[in-house]
Formats: sequence, C-alpha cells, structure tokens
Amino acid sequence: MSTLKKPDLSDPALRAKLAQGMGHNYYGEPAWPNDLLYIFPVVIFGTIGCCTALAILDPALVGEPANPFATPLEILPEWYLWPVFQLLRVLPNKLLGIACMAGVPLGLLVIPFLENVNKFQNPFRRPVAMAVFLFGTVFTIYLGIGATMPIDKSLTLGLF
Repeated sequence: MSTLKKPDLSDPALRAKLAQGMGHNYYGEPAWPNDLLYIFPVVIFGTIGCCTALAILDPALVGEPANPFATPLEILPEWYLWPVFQLLRVLPNKLLGIACMAGVPLGLLVIPFLENVNKFQNPFRRPVAMAVFLFGTVFTIYLGIGATMPIDKSLTLGLF
C-alpha cells in the first residue's frame, strides 16, 4: 500500500486555491458537469465518427450469395475452434467427437480440484498439474496445426 498525504486544510495558500476552484488535484474532479457534459459526448461521437470513417473508407465487400447446398471442401472455423474441429474431422464416430468436445470444458473444470491437491504455488513443485498443463497445451497446438492441413496429412502434420 502506498502512503497518501492528506492536505492541510489550515494552510491559507491551499484555502485560497480551494476558494478559486483549483482543488480538484486533491479531491478529484466532479463528474457533473465536467465528465457527463463534456468528456463522454466527445468520446461517444469520436467512436461513432471513427466507425463511420472506417465504413466509408474501407467498406466490407459483398461476396457471392450463400448457397446452403454447396459447402466448400476446405472450410475452417475461427482459429480458436481449430482443435475441436480437428477432433470432429479425425474421429470416425461423430458422437464420439461430440463427447470429446464436451470433455474439453469438463477437463477444464477438473483443473482447480487437481491444483488443490498440492499446497505449493511454485509450478515446478506441482509435477502432476504441470504435466497435465503441458500435455494439454502441446496436444491442443498439435490439433490446431493439423486442422489447417488436408485430412490425409492432418494426423502426421505432413512430416511422414
């Protein structure tokens, strides 16, 4: 914690500054009317102006109309869903793939209970938790890289 210096209200120089309205450095500036009338509208109109300028200068391109009956062969979700997408691609039974996808948040729910087994905070003194974390991280990166490759090369990452 830091030590705060409280103002000496008996000081005549400080009292003169406070009488002139120069005491906001000590007590904070009031929200009304300074922030609510002057700063907030500037921020809001500035944000709207930036969004409008970006929409005018670099509009989003309209592509070809969507066809629900023609799915592209190499379709990818967003990057953070690549590992679970790879699970669905690789596992032969889709129900098993969905069960593995449900196992991801369930595994994350187990982590706090696994962490409470050991009282130490140093990661090097928690070998089980560190092993689970490192294995999960490496396996997730492996699945994510494999999701970007064709299905025949996704398991071996094209190495052999």
